[in-house]
Amino acid sequence: MIELGANLSALVERFEGVGPVSGPALARRAVALLDLTRLDGGCDEAAVAALCRRAETRVGPVAAVCVLPRVVACARDCLDRVGSGVRLAAVINYPSGEEEVAAIGAETSRVVSAGVDEIELVLPYRRYLAGQCEEALAAVTVCRALAGPDLTLKVTLETGSFRDGALLGRAAREVIAAGADFVKTSTGLLVPGATLSAAAVLLGAIRERGGRVGLKVSGGIRETAAAARYLALADAVMGPEWVGPSTFRIGASALLDALLEMT
Repeated sequence: MIELGANLSALVERFEGVGPVSGPALARRAVALLDLTRLDGGCDEAAVAALCRRAETRVGPVAAVCVLPRVVACARDCLDRVGSGVRLAAVINYPSGEEEVAAIGAETSRVVSAGVDEIELVLPYRRYLAGQCEEALAAVTVCRALAGPDLTLKVTLETGSFRDGALLGRAAREVIAAGADFVKTSTGLLVPGATLSAAAVLLGAIRERGGRVGLKVSGGIRETAAAARYLALADAVMGPEWVGPSTFRIGASALLDALLEMT
């Protein structure tokens, strides 16, 4: 494993130089880490069923499908019928991150009852950035309590909104302390989404906890070379044995077809 040190820009520059990568090994590795996502308002039951069918590929299943709370029951039924073992995630406090804690708790309770395996909470990041850190972190605490010990809690930090790496690192450490199983870069709706700089900061916070929580990179990852860069960074910071579906995810539905073309 490399030392993160203070020169984050040099570390990022090293992995930004990773060029186009192809090959079945990369494709199989990355497919197993994908979270296929459909979060648009027009997503109906037919679209959910199609998403769940895509989750079982010729090189094996993806890690999870991620949907809006209102279609969780449909997705649960579809995945159970396929029987692939693909996990089901639902977004909470999406997309704005501005729901009150009571509403976040109520929505979390509904998706837990509907059978999700994973919860993806958008941190109330604007409140956090405004100094209302305890209020923002209360959303994480509530979701953790409602999820219980068996469900996975991912927390989206919307990293592009943070003004510096030190503040982002502090937020990641506090979110982890509040009970997150994964920290996630972005909803994909703001620019920038995922960046190598943000991923390096989050990996640093994860490594401080002994690698017991995971990282999800999401937001603008559409090409195989981008996936290769994030995997190379995670391998270097955490060690190649660390990366797997329980510790590393890529939120990039558009990437699946490009990966399958490599097999």
